Amino acid sequence: MKGFSRSTLALAVSLAMTAGANASEFADVDPVTLRLAHVVNEQDGFHIAAEKFEELVEERTEGKVDIELYPNASLGDERTLLEGMQIGTVDMGVITNGPVANFLEEMAVFELPFLFPSPEAAYEVLDGPIGQELLDRLAEVNLKGLAYAERGFRNLTNSERPVETPADIDGLRIRVMENPVYVDTFRELGANAVPMAWTEALTAMQQGTIDGQENPVNVIHSFKLYETQDHMTLSRHTYAPALFVMGMPVWNTLPEAAQAVIEQAAQEAAEHERQVNAEMEAEQLAELREAGMQIVEEPDIAAFQEAVAPVYEKYGEQFGDTLPRIQEALE
Repeated sequence: MKGFSRSTLALAVSLAMTAGANASEFADVDPVTLRLAHVVNEQDGFHIAAEKFEELVEERTEGKVDIELYPNASLGDERTLLEGMQIGTVDMGVITNGPVANFLEEMAVFELPFLFPSPEAAYEVLDGPIGQELLDRLAEVNLKGLAYAERGFRNLTNSERPVETPADIDGLRIRVMENPVYVDTFRELGANAVPMAWTEALTAMQQGTIDGQENPVNVIHSFKLYETQDHMTLSRHTYAPALFVMGMPVWNTLPEAAQAVIEQAAQEAAEHERQVNAEMEAEQLAELREAGMQIVEEPDIAAFQEAVAPVYEKYGEQFGDTLPRIQEALE
């Protein structure tokens, strides 16, 4: 009991000292408001991450750093937000990896097909030295990378048949994002890959001019794709990160104590979003099944990986040594 009391006392003293240190760190800091923008609705994982970030930053800076959230593309699309951050007209955001890769090409390496076998494998690389190096390199384009949240693993749906192997995809008309890696991936899998905007894809599925599409479970669920798509395969063919990112012009005006809080809060908020996404995905899959969707849970991933090998041959070199380092880290 004596030992317990001592350790409790030591902990209390430590916490008191920490609280005192934090208080003095922000006592003389001028209040600042940071506008955090994203392009999705308040039910989305991006907003869940943003809300957690807001809570942590305001609490840990004793309200000296106020975070205002701007969802629903109210400050512009993702490219517009990133350009605004570069010149200081937008403070920060949660942004999908794809648009970030338009500013720093190597970020696109994470979206190569079947690169990550599991969410945990992705987190290990993103939160480790390779992911952090790429976050740091965003400074080259006047952006401050803070942490990796996520859009998640993308999965295949279609209206024709169950897909367990690449042979099952042969000839299916699959809508893909207007991105050459996605187009080439599905062509190698034997699909008739049709790049088109998402709004057009929804109509095309209803009219039957395309057979299927690929997206994370939360998108398949929220857009009620079970109404036109009878089959879903948990192909997890591409993992799409998202980033907490800030403009360097704003970052450089913040005191070091605030910078430290913001970096830590971004990482914790990202991890919180990943956890919530995992919990939500289980519920969403159950609801999709109830709505009548047939779900192939264990497709032949090895066969899919073999089929997309030419995509690596075509795009691998543009990522320098980043791709081999990721592959080595995953072994």
